Amino acid sequence: MERNSSREKIDDVIRCIEELGYKAHPIVGVERTVIGCVGHEDKSPLSQLESMSGVESVIPILKPFKLAGREFKPEPSILDVAGIPVGGTQLALIAGPCSVESREQTLEIAHAVKEAGAQFLRGGAFKPRTSPYAFQGLRGQGLEILAEAREQTGLRIVTEIVSIEDLPMIQDVADVFQIGARNCQNYALLNAVGQSKKPVVLKRGMSTTINEWLMAAEYVLSHGNYNVVLCERGIRTFETATRFTLDLNAVPAVKQLSHLPIIVDPSHGTGHWNMVEVMARAAIAAGADGLMIEVHPHPDAALSDGSQSLKPEKFAHLVAEARKIAEAVDREI
Repeated sequence: MERNSSREKIDDVIRCIEELGYKAHPIVGVERTVIGCVGHEDKSPLSQLESMSGVESVIPILKPFKLAGREFKPEPSILDVAGIPVGGTQLALIAGPCSVESREQTLEIAHAVKEAGAQFLRGGAFKPRTSPYAFQGLRGQGLEILAEAREQTGLRIVTEIVSIEDLPMIQDVADVFQIGARNCQNYALLNAVGQSKKPVVLKRGMSTTINEWLMAAEYVLSHGNYNVVLCERGIRTFETATRFTLDLNAVPAVKQLSHLPIIVDPSHGTGHWNMVEVMARAAIAAGADGLMIEVHPHPDAALSDGSQSLKPEKFAHLVAEARKIAEAVDREI
């Protein structure tokens, strides 16, 4: 739209877009409004909109991801994720256990990561595991523990959703839905969290290309939920020295293609606690908008992912070291 177009002109254009069979996605800026038009290729052409009052230009988006791409929104998005800005100069720190194992364990970690500087507590109440015999989470009890941790610390809660059936229960507690790597291309689940309008951390699938990852984000965005944070957590390659191969190339690559913020999970990306700090520093240097770190007071007794979890004092040291890198690239922790 032209600069300072009136609300009436914008509404007229949205109405016309919808009459042509498209779904309108308006993004309102300080001076200019951009309206994304999403629909099937067999719809009526949108070129007729150019003659409408207030329309500056009609630009076809060539990338398959329409709403996630820079063509739709050239400037980086700064999201309000449960009151915490993600994507600006302030880096997001998400920390906590892989699994909620007990009230004592979770509250101890919550207070420790809060003191170290985290704004978000991660913890799985529902856990999709490779083995059906592995610990699958405390489910409802785990959610109650996470709610208590938020009440005591003020940390926002990030927890994984693995099934549409669990959505009503989880959304009453979670401030942010986490879509794990195994569900990155679970399109029914992506549609469901898109309709919920709650912020989403979308992890990259272990064999998912960047294009496929952005298309997964598009499913959430297409329902009008623009609060999507991408999370690079390592991909599966031939290398066996680490659990996965942490693809830090993805950070600048995503930033060239998309306006969405991207954070990095060096815990899953390496699988080894003694590699987490150095890769966290590298992620910030590469331009990541935040970190997701697994923390456990007794990693040797953890019910999942103990080998990649930091003890609370190690996490505090990581934050202190990461702060130095953040300052060097004009960011803050």
